[in-house]
Amino acid sequence: MIRDITAADLHSKLEQGAAINLIDVREPDEWEEGHISQARSIPLSEFQAREDEVHQEEGDVVIICRSGGRSGKVCEYMRLKGFDVVNVCDGMLAWPGTVVTGQ
Repeated sequence: MIRDITAADLHSKLEQGAAINLIDVREPDEWEEGHISQARSIPLSEFQAREDEVHQEEGDVVIICRSGGRSGKVCEYMRLKGFDVVNVCDGMLAWPGTVVTGQ
């Protein structure tokens, strides 16, 4: 079973300084329109080829996309490979914090 977190809960954890390895799986154009400053971009279309990058950062692995669908698929894929990951179930649509634009 995939663990879920809401965007509001993620925001609170980041504000508290929790060690979060946040990965945004949206495509580059979506990323450039606005992303969380602590996130790294590994687009879904490149994910299998770049999955070795997931654990390059410390902290709980949390996956986010626009609305929770694509990130849920990535979480299921990673779970089947034996990794513990968390899905942001409501995605960037529900993100209450500020975003960074551009690359």
